[in-house]
Amino acid sequence: MTASSWPSSIAAVLASEGGYSDNPLDPGGPTNLGITQKTLAAYRGISPSWKITAADVKSLTKAEAEAIYNRNYWSVIHGDDLPAGIDYCVFDYAVNSGPSRAVKALQAALSLTQDGIVGPITLAAADEANAARVISAICDSRLSFLKSLPTWSTFGNGWSTRVGTIRVKSLAMAASAQSFPAGPPIPKPIPSQPAVKSEGFWATLIKLILSLFARRT
Repeated sequence: MTASSWPSSIAAVLASEGGYSDNPLDPGGPTNLGITQKTLAAYRGISPSWKITAADVKSLTKAEAEAIYNRNYWSVIHGDDLPAGIDYCVFDYAVNSGPSRAVKALQAALSLTQDGIVGPITLAAADEANAARVISAICDSRLSFLKSLPTWSTFGNGWSTRVGTIRVKSLAMAASAQSFPAGPPIPKPIPSQPAVKSEGFWATLIKLILSLFARRT
């Protein structure tokens, strides 16, 4: 098990998402750190979502945003169990287009049945796959999907730049992990044998005297 890429992945996602925005052309409405009004309402258990105001979204803290990303996306895609680079690539895709679509793109890159659920078969295939090839396939699929959206003419340049950035960062993460493979297992220490207790000088002398005395009698 390699070290989790969560810290670097969430930092990269937050940097990509930026701060507060309320673009009337964005169907997500008020958004902060990539968290929409609807997502924030669901996380806080508030229904209907309009009870979460734009002010609530604007005051969203980084800590709560990270908690939402971890529960709603990273944990769903089993980020801690995916190889470095692939984990971030799938995570960022999940943030933008939903975990199910992102996982299906991963499974397609692995030539698996696309059920949108990360299970043992998907994880095993990801571990055995060429990370660079999988990352490139996912990014190509993601860009193709984004181009099919009606809002591509408005947000296409930004989306294209983001996917390109994700590709480069993910490949770098994968290459770094391969450059520093896990070392050989550390052998368990051999239990030391219990030391034989010395009887001491006086105990030995007494035994010797008793032995001599027994011989004379």
